Amino acid sequence: MTSIRPADDADMAAVADLWHEGWHDGHAGHVPDGLTAARTLTAFHERTPSRVTDTAVAVAEDGSLQGFVMVVDDEVEQVFVARSERGTALASDLLVEAERRVAAGGHASAWLAVVVGNARARRFYERQGWVDRGDLPYEVSAGGQTFVSPCRRYVKDVSLRGSR
Repeated sequence: MTSIRPADDADMAAVADLWHEGWHDGHAGHVPDGLTAARTLTAFHERTPSRVTDTAVAVAEDGSLQGFVMVVDDEVEQVFVARSERGTALASDLLVEAERRVAAGGHASAWLAVVVGNARARRFYERQGWVDRGDLPYEVSAGGQTFVSPCRRYVKDVSLRGSR
């Protein structure tokens, strides 16, 4: 059985590994080439430790990391699951945790950015009740440069009246 809990410092190397793998699976070929090149494993390991308080992790009974979410204010910034967990209920469970965190932060609605070309992720969010609100040119800094990723902005009511 997998449990979801707040991340701690000891989780963040595994989060970086999973984030790197999942990011490339969902973004390569859909974002500027320079951004893809800058998203190295080393870069993920450098940026992840400072994100521990933003992060909740899904951990299997054996202690292995199965997925994570990162929430900043009203934005569900990252949702990734291990390849072995794709197609299971884990991504949905993590998204519910992210929605709970946004609501607990006093926000009535949450938003997230999905790369236009990541059709699998877009279908997933739509099945979870998220609504596509249109184009979002999402600025990202990596490797000392700024890139614009072509994204769609998804929103969801996470207030008590809007929750599942």
